[in-house]
Amino acid sequence: MQHRHLNHERLTLAAIDDVIARGRWDEWAALRRAVPADPALLDKVEQVCRARVADPSAQCHHFWLHYARTQRAAA
Repeated sequence: MQHRHLNHERLTLAAIDDVIARGRWDEWAALRRAVPADPALLDKVEQVCRARVADPSAQCHHFWLHYARTQRAAA
């Protein structure tokens, strides 16, 4: 799935936000697999999620923020 009509496969902040907000299970799984390969993605995931965490309806962002913080603590 191409997110926000992006014509590349890089996990930019916009692409990560779109995957978290609108992605399907397989896209979430791909993001989860990408994090150990590029630990800098944790920073991006946290940055995207912190911007949305004040919105109680953004539960996917709450989930991913918790995931990123858990992964960081485990490292």
